[in-house]
Amino acid sequence: MPITVFTPRTKKLDLYSDLRKDLAISPLSSDLTVLKNDDAVKDALKNLLLTDRGERLMQPNLGGNIRALLFENLTPAVLQMIKTQIEETVKLYEPRAELIDVTVAADMDSSNVSAKITFYVRNQEQPITLDVILERTR
Repeated sequence: MPITVFTPRTKKLDLYSDLRKDLAISPLSSDLTVLKNDDAVKDALKNLLLTDRGERLMQPNLGGNIRALLFENLTPAVLQMIKTQIEETVKLYEPRAELIDVTVAADMDSSNVSAKITFYVRNQEQPITLDVILERTR
């Protein structure tokens, strides 16, 4: 009888899991659908960046507070402030992500800002890229 040895390459463990925002039900198990590992971290990062400070009850400091910067003139200084705010938010509120790089670019025609965030999920080898479009909402 052969003995099976599980190594990190042969057995991938699910380290992180979150529920989906829309609370979708799985057709197979009739239970809530769960996001795992890098999908869970990507979804959590996107939620953090799109949340303003003071928006969540009992957690007044949680969030990226980037929406206020989107109503400024999109100069290189404002883009740098947005990049810095994204970096601080990821480092403060998402311990599962190890930040590599943040790139911010402005689309002057639509007044949107696109952010490309590259990070490692802790205990995983592959870098992950998250693209977020930050837009003004009135």
